[in-house]
Amino acid sequence: MVAHGTRLRRAAALIGAACLLATAPVGAGPATAAGPSPVSPADAATVVPVQTTGPAEKRFNLVLLGDGYTAEQLPEFRADVDKHLNVLWSIEPFASYRSYINVWAVEVASPESGVDCDPGLDAPRRDTPLGMGFWGGCDAGSVQRLLTVDSGAANALAGLVPGATAANRQIVALANSDTYGGAGGTYATASGGNALSSLITPHEIGHSLGGLQDEYDYYGRGVPGGAHEGGEPPSAHHTVLTEQQMKDRRAKWWRWLGEESESGGVIGRHEGGLYSTKGVWRPSRHSIMKSLGYAFDQVGREVMVRAIASKVNLVQGHTPTGEPVGADRTVWVDTLHPLGGELDVVWRLDGRPVRSAAGARSVDLRRLDVPRGRHTLTATVTDPTPFVRDPAVRGSAALTRTVSWTVDTSVVTRPGAVVAPRFTGHTDTGTPVGAWSVVHADTTHPVDRTLAVRWWVDGRPVANPGNDRDLDLSSLRLRPGTHTLTARIAGASGPGSELRWTVDATPATAAYTLSEPLRTVHRPGRPVEYVYDGPFTMRLTTRDDQDGYVVSQFRVDGDGWYTYYGWPTDADAPFRFTPGGTEIDGLVYGKLGRARVVPWDDATPEYGTHTVEYRTIDAAGNTGTAKRFLVTLVPPAGS
Repeated sequence: MVAHGTRLRRAAALIGAACLLATAPVGAGPATAAGPSPVSPADAATVVPVQTTGPAEKRFNLVLLGDGYTAEQLPEFRADVDKHLNVLWSIEPFASYRSYINVWAVEVASPESGVDCDPGLDAPRRDTPLGMGFWGGCDAGSVQRLLTVDSGAANALAGLVPGATAANRQIVALANSDTYGGAGGTYATASGGNALSSLITPHEIGHSLGGLQDEYDYYGRGVPGGAHEGGEPPSAHHTVLTEQQMKDRRAKWWRWLGEESESGGVIGRHEGGLYSTKGVWRPSRHSIMKSLGYAFDQVGREVMVRAIASKVNLVQGHTPTGEPVGADRTVWVDTLHPLGGELDVVWRLDGRPVRSAAGARSVDLRRLDVPRGRHTLTATVTDPTPFVRDPAVRGSAALTRTVSWTVDTSVVTRPGAVVAPRFTGHTDTGTPVGAWSVVHADTTHPVDRTLAVRWWVDGRPVANPGNDRDLDLSSLRLRPGTHTLTARIAGASGPGSELRWTVDATPATAAYTLSEPLRTVHRPGRPVEYVYDGPFTMRLTTRDDQDGYVVSQFRVDGDGWYTYYGWPTDADAPFRFTPGGTEIDGLVYGKLGRARVVPWDDATPEYGTHTVEYRTIDAAGNTGTAKRFLVTLVPPAGS
């Protein structure tokens, strides 16, 4: 039995190691790290609500754990959490559905700093609450990058978050280390301080939450995969079909074919994936499931929208449906509030739309002149997001919910207790909101009237043609600067009838620093041009007038936006471009021109002039205007 268990753990470690060799791991779950067994870490832990968007039992809960941070180093853990989260919020669909997610940090001081076997097997074991360790928990048969966590300790700490259960949470364990490493599956792990570590988290959530598969065309770095064997993969973003077959059969990503990919290039049929080089195709040249740093393409994004929305209910509350309601009252629904756009609500009486209540969260039945007798009233809540094109996804419970009532005109509504007009759920007022987002304010629901919400910016009323519980700030086109947003319940006064937010309408800025060029060229009407005859470096630095980690991104020649992280082996080093790229652990980084990810791609130098664009995404979600410069690569003298 012991030997059999050892073999299983070794197999799991090797599977995870292979995935780690493919940049970001995925597996059935982490192995238990070797080393001292943590003793009741929950007894000394503190649960910190980092982001609260609603009751835990009604949200998708992201629980971040730290290991190897001493009491003096807990501020470093908080900084690592801030960076990991803001990178996550910069990626769609997390940016638009951030309001569906609660975030919790569970802080527990470690007796010792660091984690086991970091960076090598000869490194000391550390006494830490979660027993995290590289090399698959100090296993000589594993690889350095496999970073494991004690599952029992992780569950015990995550279990301290009230209302967050295994069904509605995702655990991410961060190790106090600058060494690259992580693991995926049931739990996601990452080193907190490595340059690339914050990009592992969204990739792993793509696996564990969305069921997305790796798009690598290799199983181990530097070793091309073989040919795909078998029929059509069950993976939503892999196929053996041609584009025409996808169209004819209306299969896989046929609805997205020909679109400019969010991760660069055009959505079509790109060979390689599922660890095979030949015989299987993926939608985009690269995406976050293939190369850390890029976004989800539209195919993966649609899968992730459904996965996130499946963890919550679009209808958060409503008038009770257990008994018939009278026609002498108001009926209401409370909905979720995506940051990326308002949900649609359609009211119907006996199947016919109630046009006077289009989009409203409540309907006053007294104004409908309901005929005598019994009738059926429904409210259908739908997410109209353009991220979804599949009608089956659109019509699923993740994106469409219907509430039904029986209306009986013979029922006389009892007034009941007086319901004071006040705000209930609302966008957090404690942190600035971005100028592109949707802000919401829900109210109480008296049975005898509908409460109206009015909005002001800097003391001036603003039109809100949608439902009055949501205000889409992007429609206001606010001038740069800081503004005060106010919501009030019409005709009400006193505690709870007014809310105020600070609106951050000034995106963060970025500046670049390049290594010394051969020459700099200034031409009227063109961006500045830098000429090089070999490798050069680019450092991006950011500045913001608000707190929070700022994400910077760049792209070359209109390819997909790529998150800047420094250099893979050193977060403080600048990004390095070379004519043929630089190979690190079997992957190629910094090839100027066409994107090259793996070393067996054509490494022909890309001489000529290239456009480099750069931008920022700040903690409030504001995306800065992209700026650009030109780089011209010329062959070295005498070549």
